[in-house]
Amino acid sequence: MIASDGSRLVGRDEVVDVLRARLSSSSGAGGSVGLTGEPGAGKSAVQAHLADLARAAGATVLGARGSSSESHLPYAALHQVLSPLLGRAPELPAPQRTALLASFGLADAPEVNPFFTSLAALELLVDAAGAAPVLVCLDDLQWMDRPSVDALAFVARRIADERVLLLSSAHTESTLLGDERTTTWVRLGGLSEADAHELVLRRAPALEPELRARVVELAGGNPLALVELARSAQDPAREWSELELPLTGRLERAYLARADELDAPARAVLDVAALDDGDDLAPVLAAAALVAGQDVGPGAAVPARELALLTVAGTTYAVAHPLVRSALRRAMPAQRRGEVHAALATVLGAHPERAVWHRASSVPGRDEQVASELEQVAGEARRRGAYATAASTLERAAELSPDPQDEAARLISAAELGYQLGRYAQVEQVTARTAGMSLRPRDRSRLAWLAGAFHDGATSEPAEVRHLVELARLATSQDDLDLAMQLLFGAARRVWWRDPGAAVRRDIVGAARDVPLPAGDPRLLAVLGLTESLELSAPVLQALDALPGDAAGRADIAGLLGIAAFCAGDFVRAESFLTVAVSGLRADGRLSLLAEALAIRSWAEINLGIFDAARSADEGARLAEETGQRVWAGTAELAAAFIDAVGGRWRGSSPLLARAEQTALQLPNASSSLLAGAQLVRGVGELAADRPAQAYGELLRVFAPTDPAFQRVQQLWTVGYLAEAAVRSGARPEARATLAAVDELADGSTAGGTRIALEYSRAVLADEATADGLFRDALAGAAQGFPWHHARLQLAHGSWLRRQRRVTESREPLRTARSAFDALGAQPWALRADQELRATGERGWRPTTSERERLSPQEAQIAALAARGLSNREIAQRLFLSHRTVGSHLYRIFPKLGITSRHQLAGVLTGPVPAAQMQSSD
Repeated sequence: MIASDGSRLVGRDEVVDVLRARLSSSSGAGGSVGLTGEPGAGKSAVQAHLADLARAAGATVLGARGSSSESHLPYAALHQVLSPLLGRAPELPAPQRTALLASFGLADAPEVNPFFTSLAALELLVDAAGAAPVLVCLDDLQWMDRPSVDALAFVARRIADERVLLLSSAHTESTLLGDERTTTWVRLGGLSEADAHELVLRRAPALEPELRARVVELAGGNPLALVELARSAQDPAREWSELELPLTGRLERAYLARADELDAPARAVLDVAALDDGDDLAPVLAAAALVAGQDVGPGAAVPARELALLTVAGTTYAVAHPLVRSALRRAMPAQRRGEVHAALATVLGAHPERAVWHRASSVPGRDEQVASELEQVAGEARRRGAYATAASTLERAAELSPDPQDEAARLISAAELGYQLGRYAQVEQVTARTAGMSLRPRDRSRLAWLAGAFHDGATSEPAEVRHLVELARLATSQDDLDLAMQLLFGAARRVWWRDPGAAVRRDIVGAARDVPLPAGDPRLLAVLGLTESLELSAPVLQALDALPGDAAGRADIAGLLGIAAFCAGDFVRAESFLTVAVSGLRADGRLSLLAEALAIRSWAEINLGIFDAARSADEGARLAEETGQRVWAGTAELAAAFIDAVGGRWRGSSPLLARAEQTALQLPNASSSLLAGAQLVRGVGELAADRPAQAYGELLRVFAPTDPAFQRVQQLWTVGYLAEAAVRSGARPEARATLAAVDELADGSTAGGTRIALEYSRAVLADEATADGLFRDALAGAAQGFPWHHARLQLAHGSWLRRQRRVTESREPLRTARSAFDALGAQPWALRADQELRATGERGWRPTTSERERLSPQEAQIAALAARGLSNREIAQRLFLSHRTVGSHLYRIFPKLGITSRHQLAGVLTGPVPAAQMQSSD
């Protein structure tokens, strides 16, 4: 689509051709490409050249340029990008429209969800791409404000199939717009000698050949150096000694030499422009008048423009190159810098956020008034959803705080925002800075919680967990109940990930019960469930009985109750509460908490025998990775790997399993929980592959106290599969001893999940005299209503009956089990049941296939929502995608399912649905 207009960017033909082809693709080859290289390598020139070609071909070109002086202004870069598209904002869904306009200060909102702002940006860009390809040029990405970059990263991860190309430039490769799977980086090297000569000849045709050769030699192929040094070489007063400085030094000297030619008003304009954080010429002229002490009109900008130090277009301006800005800043004396910032603070009264930053740069030392103003600006930024800006503003306020305790408090507040953003490095840096500072008691508690909150505790060492408990008791004594429960929840989470011992668990429970809260407080139940999942399951479940099953529609309460039920082994109630939480969190766009709820729900579903990665596991893993929550990503990835294993897609290894284990090893506090899950996945995979001896060895690790995969609660999840492996591998006597220990651990728990596992294990491991009765008790017990668990009992019972030569009796449970496994997609178990039936003389069965199996989990999720009648925009809103992306998915889904319209989806996707799966996924 993009045709050359005859112009050529010297030495950059290859990269320009690649980018042109990518933007020209009619099939949607969007994405993110970054340009990097040394200053002056031509990154901006490549962007500008491609933009010219794109415009000439009818594409939409949008862009923004980053500046270190405006990196603190929330959503400044995103506003630059989207300004031409804001006329389409009224067409956005209300939550997105409100968030976007409020982020830009164009509408009022009590609080802005940044993910809705990002989704609005995605929708505007993708909508524009429906008419023509869209090129978004992001120059100097590293200087753009972080909320804008976060929103653009959200976009970058979702435009692979769209006609939208993000083309950014940065000093070095970065992960600001995602890793290598999202952004491809291209390094611009120096020009060849022939291209260098051509460029100098174009820009300085009158330069003598020997001088041209000297410039080419000194420039080292750097395009900007070639142009600027060629210009300097034409000056009769040139000093070759300066040309032999390092490259950046040569260029900065050249710019400063030109700046020194300016008179006082023009130099004031240039100095103010170098420190300004906008592009409006009027306040620059007003501030320059204050600095120069005389009237300064628009004509004062002309000399700097003629010297190629500024560009001016109507009422806007730009510094010609980042090196011009850095040269002027570095050469500016401290007193002059302070005067310029003070002048800008004075003239920007209508823009309080910008003014206070300039005021902060103008004061010579610490200043509480300015620090307080910055704190207020941080609060406003947070309200607009710009958490990253709020955090950096608080850090600057801390630097200006005269009182060390105020400084520490503001740093901790900044770290808390970093935690909400999922930025562990930022949290770690701030907490390290405050560790040795004088702290108020409450701030000491906040810091202690924060130090371990990011990964549910940096360590589960008993002394550190007890320290949290002591701080919680202190908070309780000061009637700070919210902080007390926050600290205790953090301590309880550490217990779940790696048990610090019974004594510590008792300390947590005692401290929690000392907090004056009602017995049914969701926070209290979550703490008790996490801490003593086995010992306190009965009172936790009893308290849950007294609460409304829908948690009154409160997502936060439902999430806590879901955790309590899950840890206590009531997976039905856990799935129900977590579904309420997922629905509310999805509607609110709270992606971090949504990822956590999906990850936990994926394991509640597995324990109920629901094997559908499209319901929770796949989306949970993707959102957790996007929000930087590696533990929850690993948890959901293990669930997806388990589902693959049950479905017979086990090949002895799994990328999902490998990533989760790597997370466990890199985050030692999560090791036992994640490693226990990994061993469960391995064991089930080996069972599916008909290698029961290997399965037994893998599963046994969860029960060995000295093994890193030991996890006391997950033994209950694992014991049934261990029993199955033991029966099939001849390890029944050893497994009976393990079962006895687990039975004692459960201590008569009435939780459904616990009863199912123990009733199954007792039956399959029983001796011949008692087995039949135990099988019949189990079949009439807790497994009723759960097809997976009931079918496993029927398979085991039918197999036992056949071995007892009760062949006729064995056929009915084996047939029923085979049908259930077939409907569940558990083909290895269906085939085992069929093998048992064949051994009785029965033949003729073939496994069924489901059209749905041809879909990826995300495709299956989209197809299911479309089958329920949701529009593309409604599906996009729920899944944080663009509506065009949803449409593209459906376009690919229809041929896979052999249909031509969405009206046929329900019929194709309808099949036998287990009772436990009937409720909505969210």
